[in-house]
Amino acid sequence: MTLALFLRGLLVGLAIAAPIGPIGVLCIQRTLADGVVRGIVTGLGSSTAHGIYAAIAGFGFAAMGNSHSSAQVALRLAGSGYLAYLALRIARTDPTIQPIKGRGRGLLATYISSFLVDITSPGTIVLFAAIFAGLGTTSAAGRYDATAVLVLGVLVGSASWWVILSNGVNLLRGRLNQIWLRWINRFSALVLLGFALFIILGLR
Repeated sequence: MTLALFLRGLLVGLAIAAPIGPIGVLCIQRTLADGVVRGIVTGLGSSTAHGIYAAIAGFGFAAMGNSHSSAQVALRLAGSGYLAYLALRIARTDPTIQPIKGRGRGLLATYISSFLVDITSPGTIVLFAAIFAGLGTTSAAGRYDATAVLVLGVLVGSASWWVILSNGVNLLRGRLNQIWLRWINRFSALVLLGFALFIILGLR
């Protein structure tokens, strides 16, 4: 069960980090301007915020106890709708990457700036709550050790995406175009729609 929860968290972390939003654009820009390390550090700031929100959602469910409570059923319904809406919005988004000049800012400042962007986004905690409720994570209710494993999986999954993205952007330097970015977002949207469907089926 521990490995299954870790892998589940890993998938959640990847799915939430993958859509090319403000942090994704910033990561790509900084990778192109200043190199892979700065791109990864940009993403790690976002991953830290994801880990904090995952802990809030995960330990909150652990404290709630009964995974079949009416409150959690209501959250699953609301969460599935939110995920479907978010998936459609992501699928219709065409991210644009404008080149920037290298700024030579410190890695700590790079990390903090991206952390602040994600930690101040109220939609992120709603997203985590919806996914955690729907993926059966509430089966670990009352088990704080299992929740910790799940949160660790989210953190590792999110961080892994930024390593993959930064290195991929560096390899595709000069060939990265709108088509690549559009397909990344469409794939991410499909994953989120899959989560929404899984939540609905789990209510049966």
